[in-house]
Amino acid sequence: MGIEVGGLLGLIWLIIVIWAVVKVAKSSAGGVSKLLWILVLLFFPLVGLIAWFLLGPKG
Repeated sequence: MGIEVGGLLGLIWLIIVIWAVVKVAKSSAGGVSKLLWILVLLFFPLVGLIAWFLLGPKG
């Protein structure tokens, strides 16, 4: 009756992606830019998250 590692890591990953989407939505970037970043984060979670950390809107 232990916690499954894959399930726990998946939950943590989901929380990180949701956090990134919320940060993008609250950023001062333009509407189209926000929409594109959110779509990238949702459809390409790993690559999108890395790209967002490196290139995404700051603030």
